Amino acid sequence: MPLRLDPPFRDQLTERPRIGMWVTSGSPVVAEICAGSGLDWLLIDTEHSPAGLETVQALLQTIAAYPITPMVRAPSGDAVALKQLLDLGAQNLLVPMVDSAEEAEAVVRAVRYPPRGVRGVGSALSRSARWNRVEDYLAKAEEFTSLFVQIESTAGGAAAAEIAAADGVERVFVGPSDLAASMGLLGKQTHPDVTAAVLSTFEAVRAQGKPVGVNAFDPAQAQRYLDAGASFVLVGADVSLLAQGSEALARRHQA
Repeated sequence: MPLRLDPPFRDQLTERPRIGMWVTSGSPVVAEICAGSGLDWLLIDTEHSPAGLETVQALLQTIAAYPITPMVRAPSGDAVALKQLLDLGAQNLLVPMVDSAEEAEAVVRAVRYPPRGVRGVGSALSRSARWNRVEDYLAKAEEFTSLFVQIESTAGGAAAAEIAAADGVERVFVGPSDLAASMGLLGKQTHPDVTAAVLSTFEAVRAQGKPVGVNAFDPAQAQRYLDAGASFVLVGADVSLLAQGSEALARRHQA
């Protein structure tokens, strides 16, 4: 009996903003706790975390038992890295540090099979097609996957309209932390100039008819971005919540 895959995240961004959090610990137990939170989506990070391919696959398998959508952030736009993440079953990919339309177009080619792209064919060997149990996976792969690119520099912001307009870029995510650093405002994600740059990027992306998301751990800042039209927002991280929670316990009981 042919198997079916979950709808890609892009199809969920039509009714209301989707709220999510990072999973960077690499722990399946922590991922499972987060998956049962009631949030809309989880971002499994491989850029700033210890998670390798086997870990990512285990996290996806764990999260699959819960009504929440996982996305995987690749370490880079490298075509081999993207192929491997797709093959292990990532349906929703976020590619960091995209600074130009040319880079965005290269990423699109990396996630598509020939003749539209350069993704290597290994569906019989991989979880993506459930070892060829997903009927017509090769022909329908684009129906099962969604590609998000991340703008997180002044160069990317300046090219936001062209990046968003690239055929195959389905959604754009803004990263204020690296954007702030590129503006000479390292660690000042809520600085007025950074906020203005984020909102300007929002306008450029939305003008191309593409939904835009953002990272915003500060609740007031998150609400500001939601009010400005953000369709998907990351509002916390597993490791941050654990750090802050354990520090709060220490302050409460060691005062």
